[in-house]
Amino acid sequence: METPAALGKAAASSDPAIGLRAAAALRRLAEQLEFAQVQQARSQGWSWRDIAFALNLSKQAVHHKYAHQIVEEA
Repeated sequence: METPAALGKAAASSDPAIGLRAAAALRRLAEQLEFAQVQQARSQGWSWRDIAFALNLSKQAVHHKYAHQIVEEA
């Protein structure tokens, strides 16, 4: 996997094939980062509303996207 800096440089390429591959890789990386941080926030007791506010999304959107992926501690 390339570093985020290398992907950023590739995303600015004048070759669309390189730029589009880099954009897709950056999107996957951003999704992984977001999931990890949502998981961390939930483990620290953050509400879905707090997470949604931090991500500038609706509570419903965040809950729908992540609730089934995160194992909550009882």
